Amino acid sequence: MKKSESFLIISKHFVLINKLLFIGLMLFTSNGYCCINCNKELQHAISESFYTNIFVMFSAFIVLSLIITALIYLSVRNYNVNSNPDFIVASEKTASIPLFAAAMVLGIGIGGFADGIILHQILQWHEMLSNKFPPNTVLQKSVNMFWDGIFHLFTLLSTIVGIYLLWKVLRKSNVNSSGNLLVGGMLAGWGVFNLVEGIINHQILEMHNVREISTNKELWNYGFLLFGILLLLFGWLLVRKTFPIFKKWQLVN
Repeated sequence: MKKSESFLIISKHFVLINKLLFIGLMLFTSNGYCCINCNKELQHAISESFYTNIFVMFSAFIVLSLIITALIYLSVRNYNVNSNPDFIVASEKTASIPLFAAAMVLGIGIGGFADGIILHQILQWHEMLSNKFPPNTVLQKSVNMFWDGIFHLFTLLSTIVGIYLLWKVLRKSNVNSSGNLLVGGMLAGWGVFNLVEGIINHQILEMHNVREISTNKELWNYGFLLFGILLLLFGWLLVRKTFPIFKKWQLVN
C-alpha cells in the first residue's frame, strides 16, 4: 500500500516538474513554436523560399484559375434548347454544358484536396517545395507547411466555387442533370488538376516530386500524369453515355 502511495506521489511531482519546464520554455524562448506571427526566423525562411519570382512560383495556380474562370462562364451562361427535332441532339448536348462545367470546377478542388491530404499529409511523400527546400529540419518543415497551406487554400476556394455553380445549375429548368455528367465532370476536373500541377510543378519548375524518397522520381512523376490522363478518359466516357439516349429519343419522335 505504501509503495503505491509513494509511486503516486512521485508521479505527481514528475508531472509538476514537466509543467514547470514547459512554462519556462514558453517564457524564456522565442522559438518554442514555429508560428508565423511569433517566429522571426520562420518569417525570414519563408521570404527566402521564393527561389524565383512569385508569378512563376504560382504559375500552376494561375493556369488553373484561368481554366476555372472559363468553366464558370460556360456554367452560368444561358442556353436555349431548340425544340426542332433536327437539332434536338445538339441542343441536349449544349444543355449538358452547365452541369459538366460546374462539376469540373468541383473536380479540380477535390483533386487538389486528394493530392494534399493523401500525398502531402498522410503518406508525406512530398510537400510544396520539398525538392527545393527539403523538410529535414523543423524550420524547413514549417516553411513547406506554410506553402502547403496556400495550396490547400486554393483547393478550398475552388471547391466552394464548384459547389456554388452546382447550386446555380440546379435552379435552371433547361439543364441536363444526369449523374454521368456530374461524376464525369468531376473526374475530368481532377484529371485537369493532375496534368496542370504535374507538368508545371513537377516537370518545369521542379518544385517537388511525387515521391521524394524514391530512387526513380521521374517514374512517379510520369505516373501522376498518366493517372490524370486516365481520369480525363474515364470522365469523358461517362459523359458520352448520356448522348446515345438523346439520339434514340430523337428517332422515336
